[in-house]
Amino acid sequence: MRPNDTSTVQLGRIARARSGDKGTGANVGVFVPSDDLYALVREQLTADRVADFFRPLGVAGVTRYELPNLRALNFVLKGVLGRITRVDAQGKALGQAILEVPIELPARLLPSNDPRGS
Repeated sequence: MRPNDTSTVQLGRIARARSGDKGTGANVGVFVPSDDLYALVREQLTADRVADFFRPLGVAGVTRYELPNLRALNFVLKGVLGRITRVDAQGKALGQAILEVPIELPARLLPSNDPRGS
């Protein structure tokens, strides 16, 4: 694979996430280990994209907050817990779920243990 080639990977290959309840909503934080990955995730993981991803759960809106000094993005998902409280009252599964979002990643940024980077 050439350095300028891209691969589609799940966000979880390059990021970690945490989530929790915020009233009837939830917050989901996404953290990456490098400035290059932060720039890429910041560009691709928009509030609209996150809202579309969680739409089946009845999310009423998404606000994104940027924390560049932590290489993190925090998303507040409005109204999502009104629909899923029986299975996840604190919204803990939402952090795991967001890691399934597909991201276009240049070959030069693939994790070193990824066979596509060879």
